[in-house]
Amino acid sequence: MSLDYPVILKKSEEGYAVGCPALPGCWSQGATEAEALQNIRVAIQEYLDALADMIKGEDVRSVTVTV
Repeated sequence: MSLDYPVILKKSEEGYAVGCPALPGCWSQGATEAEALQNIRVAIQEYLDALADMIKGEDVRSVTVTV
């Protein structure tokens, strides 16, 4: 399954910082834009893996939102 998440990329003196507003606290960085985007992919995957572990055994439902 593939999911798309919007990310915010910010250039700094050290390179690039990138965050995913939909996942609070999910931030990464990289020396280049490409590196920062690859690093946030990894951070998002790790975030979702941790979330899946936290909700194991819970009564989880899905809802659909149209924007």
